[in-house]
Amino acid sequence: MKELLKDRVLLLSGASGMAAETALLAAREGAKVFFVSLGEDECAVLQEGLRALTPDYGFIAGDLSETSVADRAVAACTERFGRIDALFNVAGISGRRFGDGPLHECSDEGFDVTLRVNLRTMFGLSRATLRQMLGQSVGENGQRGAILNMATVTAYSPQRDFFATHAYAAAKGAVIGMTTAMASYYAPHGIRVNAIAPGLVRTPMSRRAQSDESIRALMEKKQPLAKGILEPEDVARTALFLLSDYARMTTGEVVSVDGGWHVSG
Repeated sequence: MKELLKDRVLLLSGASGMAAETALLAAREGAKVFFVSLGEDECAVLQEGLRALTPDYGFIAGDLSETSVADRAVAACTERFGRIDALFNVAGISGRRFGDGPLHECSDEGFDVTLRVNLRTMFGLSRATLRQMLGQSVGENGQRGAILNMATVTAYSPQRDFFATHAYAAAKGAVIGMTTAMASYYAPHGIRVNAIAPGLVRTPMSRRAQSDESIRALMEKKQPLAKGILEPEDVARTALFLLSDYARMTTGEVVSVDGGWHVSG
């Protein structure tokens, strides 16, 4: 089997958890990787990991909720590699520490911060990337590029006892709506757009849940394929498939990677 992303240029947001795992796996699969993330320490760690795999990588550190950072990331990526073949919008946060929760308890800050970091970052980086993709030549696969957005299973399969963060669900529901609208509009231009919807994954963002014995017990039933919490690699492998030519006729889809969450009641 050929390398999934051989010589393709992948731009992604984030530098830890699922983003880091995807970046490293993409490099192993022949991709040229460029990432952008707010955390300079996380950027340094991922940079070291990529350096051990390939010379074809780059990154900038910055806050993607500022659209100027997204524009700068796209400019730096295209200056380094000449084009962008794939974008994975991974970066996001749980807004719980800012006041996200059940709607009647959700603070103004919790709502605003959660939407800004989870939705505005996707908007800015997608807009800048689409402007680049629309202007670049069609690739050997007959397309200009592929975009993958990060949703969540709780946007359409809520769990009220432990995961009642309504601003987060609203942000990720909007991600799904934007994904299908983008897929419809850009398909004639040779650009595919899909979303991936994970369940509970072992990442820095989910540390609270990982440390809760009741949540761990629930996940054994809620995510029966994993018999617990998913690993970042489970999501990364599906992400690379959706961004590769193996999914070249797939657009407008929301793919669950949740160990059975949404079919487990």
